[in-house]
Amino acid sequence: MRYSHKLSDAVHVLAYVQIGAGRDLSSKKIADSIDSNPSVVRRLMALLVKGGLLTTHPGTVQPKLSRPATAISLLDIYRVVEGDSPLLHVDDKTNPQCIVGGNIQTTLNKLYDNVQTAAEAEMAAASLQDIIDDILTQAKAKQMI
Repeated sequence: MRYSHKLSDAVHVLAYVQIGAGRDLSSKKIADSIDSNPSVVRRLMALLVKGGLLTTHPGTVQPKLSRPATAISLLDIYRVVEGDSPLLHVDDKTNPQCIVGGNIQTTLNKLYDNVQTAAEAEMAAASLQDIIDDILTQAKAKQMI
């Protein structure tokens, strides 16, 4: 199974832009931090700009958060990069004639809806600033700053 890293990479980009303000914020430099390709970072940044979380100006390498990090929640970022996609997905190709296959989708959909609601509430409570503060605390403990 392949996992999407789009949310964590988007948070990474936004945190890097805020922490690295005034330094080299080129897509290459950010890609080096993510261990990714600059074109992937540029596409992700374009998505964040379109979603209203990041601002850029053509001809400059100075992206900025569109609002304070305290006013950007993890849920905001999730919705920009994942849209309305749920966290969990039910396999819709089961045998409807089987006692399990014929009933599991309804059962799991109810449970997954509850998980989605709880996850969104947690993401709404976590700000980008909370994440940045934790990154800086960890970096200080490791004597990286």
